[in-house]
Amino acid sequence: MKLFWRTQLPLILIFSIQLVLVPLLYALTGEGRAVSVMLYGMLISASVLLVYLAYHYVMNREMYKELSKPADWAGSSADAITVPPLGSSPLPEAIHERMLHYEFQYTEQLQRQQNAMEQHITFINRWVHQMKTPLSVIQLTLPELEDAPAGHIRDELDRLRKGLEMVLYTARLERFEQDFAVEALGLREEVNKVIVERRKLFIRKGITPEFQIDSSLSIYSDSKWFRFMLDQIVTNAVNYSGGGSGKRVYLIAEDAGANILLHIRDEGIGIEPEDIGRVFNPYFTGERGRQYAESTGMGLYLVREIAHKLGHSVQLESTPGQGTTVSLALRKAEPTGTPS
Repeated sequence: MKLFWRTQLPLILIFSIQLVLVPLLYALTGEGRAVSVMLYGMLISASVLLVYLAYHYVMNREMYKELSKPADWAGSSADAITVPPLGSSPLPEAIHERMLHYEFQYTEQLQRQQNAMEQHITFINRWVHQMKTPLSVIQLTLPELEDAPAGHIRDELDRLRKGLEMVLYTARLERFEQDFAVEALGLREEVNKVIVERRKLFIRKGITPEFQIDSSLSIYSDSKWFRFMLDQIVTNAVNYSGGGSGKRVYLIAEDAGANILLHIRDEGIGIEPEDIGRVFNPYFTGERGRQYAESTGMGLYLVREIAHKLGHSVQLESTPGQGTTVSLALRKAEPTGTPS
């Protein structure tokens, strides 16, 4: 109703000015004695205006109601967005026809983009798997080389594998809803799998992992995505530990009621205070990240995005020169019954 009055306000203002000017004209021409006639004419004009406004509103009521609704399609899928009829009068029909035309163009463009995205993700998946084959071949030839060159090549192979894995998971993130299954997971078991996969990195860096995780603790998550997320955090903790032999990476879990808090704390170089608020931004490396060639600025960004999609949350605290703690709030599941 408000929209209707707003659109008709110019007409009402013009009519009001006319009602003032006509009696004034009569007064200036000396015909001001016919007051009753003037009032009768003004009443007839006002009645005609009211009839017109009522007719206009009735004929265009559906259009005004629809246009007055909040345009919030955030919770709707693209297929669910349709243009409803706006009425049978010429103006609503013309608007509806134009909106249908825009809807058709939007749907076509969206479909083209979805097809292009699907092709892109398929290409990335195939390319990553194809690249793993030559990496495996290189890995098999390493025993034939001397220890020093072989060690350098292993480092580069690990970087390549980590980069390929990040590309693969970044592409899959676009259709995350089709590629995850939440289930009850033993927290210590999942953490241990990540540490075992990165054992060579721990050995090369001289870093020791230390567990403080009760084996009875369980969480609701997706095993594949959770391990990828944890792997990003653990790898950062090792790489940014400063290369000092004898340092540790602590993995501590605490029961917080409905959640389990998993803290990954290192004894590394830490993060500058001005960078902490931006470490979860994509491609942000910061002052510390620029000291390490392998830093892409995407690791913590992916951690935050995956955590959000899995119903978890992530926080980071850091002190320069003392280390960094990344905390994951994970949804608690019933105990697995595994003995401590």
